[in-house]
Amino acid sequence: MTANSEFDIVSSYRRILNEDPELTMPVAAIEALVEAIAQSSVSTVAETLELLERHTAALKASIANPISLSAGTDLFQRYLITTLNRPASLNLGPDDDFRAIRNHLLSNGKLFVERAKQSREKIASFGKHFIRDGATVLTNGGSRVVGALLRRAAESSTIRFKVIYVVPSSRSSDANEGDQTVSDLRAHNVPVATISDSAVAYSLGKVDMVIVGAEGVVENGGIISRMGTYQMGLLAKSKGKPFYVVAESHKFVRLYPLSQFDLPIEQKVLDFKVTEDSKTSKSGGKDTVDEGIADMTLKHTSTGLNAQDAVDFTPPDLISGIITESGVLTPSAVSEELIKIWPLDNAFPRPSTRCIRRKTSSSIEEKSHVWDGDALDP
Repeated sequence: MTANSEFDIVSSYRRILNEDPELTMPVAAIEALVEAIAQSSVSTVAETLELLERHTAALKASIANPISLSAGTDLFQRYLITTLNRPASLNLGPDDDFRAIRNHLLSNGKLFVERAKQSREKIASFGKHFIRDGATVLTNGGSRVVGALLRRAAESSTIRFKVIYVVPSSRSSDANEGDQTVSDLRAHNVPVATISDSAVAYSLGKVDMVIVGAEGVVENGGIISRMGTYQMGLLAKSKGKPFYVVAESHKFVRLYPLSQFDLPIEQKVLDFKVTEDSKTSKSGGKDTVDEGIADMTLKHTSTGLNAQDAVDFTPPDLISGIITESGVLTPSAVSEELIKIWPLDNAFPRPSTRCIRRKTSSSIEEKSHVWDGDALDP
């Protein structure tokens, strides 16, 4: 193998996030992979794929919750495989094939990243129309795309609305996650009430709709998101409130969880004990934990995600619609979107052996997926 073994993909990934805190995990991972290819000395297709697989594995192993990151790396891997399998379409000579393909990968990889970055603003521009004048919106989780949508709606002179924001526990690593969104909305004269998750049911009588983000949109149309999102979905369903998910399509991930306990990550949520934990006793009940959700300092630990930083699975029957940059999808349409990206089921290894592949599909009338390989051609 001639790939540059000195390239530190994890350090590159964290540097990219540090330089632009607005980046999501999948986009930062893709950008780091593009940088890895650019700085490598690979000279064959096999070496390129091996390099990508090795760096992808290193990225996933470096954080406790790689679900969102995996969506980006697997998507970029599929794009790479598609491009490497069609050199003839680039009208290249036999002696120039790989060099030209490599240049094509690098230039289009950068375009790939730029389009991913633009997805959030497209969703905000489109999704703001879901907020009616006089509505009260319930949200949680510190999602950047939800924040962008609400800010865009707040900038409209024709929409007046209120927001109820569910803030995380003070013990969470992301206790201040929604502060910027709340401040921005109030600066635009949008009344915002902050509540704890225990007050969600109490507040639903004043709520017109629920809008949440997602770390990953899975094959059955459900979502993986901040712990407590499933609870919000159940309560919204019981009260007949629409429950919308806003998510960039680069967060669509090839997982099919069957229950809360079928996620391909370890979570320390139910921690049965017969004795007090000494660390907890000495620290007054506050555990020292690794970052579990935010994008920067996520690290892999043997104990899994702390309960305050865990995620849950919201099944598709609780979701009214998924707002993406390509339009609004019903949960049952998600598998069709994934088929557009991965038409061959065995194109590359599954992200998790603990999840099963969806065997059926449903018909939809939606725009082509933004990451269709042909759409990336210059």
